[in-house]
Amino acid sequence: MIELVKTVNRLKNDHTVADVVNERMRTFGENYGKESKHWFSELCFCILTANSSAKLGIKIQERLGVEGFLNFPLESLKEILKGEGHKFYRKRAEFIDEARRFDIKRIVTSFEDGRDAREWLVENVKGIGYKEASHFLRNIGYENVAILDRHILRLMRKHQLIEDIPKSLTRKRYLALEGVLERLVEPTDMSLGELDLYLWYLQTGKVLK
Repeated sequence: MIELVKTVNRLKNDHTVADVVNERMRTFGENYGKESKHWFSELCFCILTANSSAKLGIKIQERLGVEGFLNFPLESLKEILKGEGHKFYRKRAEFIDEARRFDIKRIVTSFEDGRDAREWLVENVKGIGYKEASHFLRNIGYENVAILDRHILRLMRKHQLIEDIPKSLTRKRYLALEGVLERLVEPTDMSLGELDLYLWYLQTGKVLK
């Protein structure tokens, strides 16, 4: 863990990376103040990234726009997702269509703690697990959740924070691994949400969202 902390702290002083991370965090903070439809767009982005990639999710999000996620008929959603190459275009389109019945911002902000909101998202929004819910919450301004995707888990194993990468993440396992990452918060002086961007960069060489 010590070596990983040192590496992250060095990156904080590398303006090539730090400036991009800071801009991403600023954008996430601004997202919090936007209307519910913008929150819904971020939720749809996270639905699309499950068993896929952030890059493809961004591409589809840019193609559809906020209004497209809200208003395109189900069959049109399927065709667009299929055309963009999403492997699970049928199910993802159905999940997006079903999620339209929720006023996401009103519901999420009704919880005092982002982690309680995460529990609601996992239980009520199809296509959203703990990773996707955490990703969504971070992208709309909540910083106290960890996004445990395959890149982060591989990095954790590489630095011996975990012994192996679990084949599946139950609620208990997810929260336990999140607790492991929380040990890095104090020595790096950053939130879990910000830390994720640096760790993702270390594993992929990119800072997306």
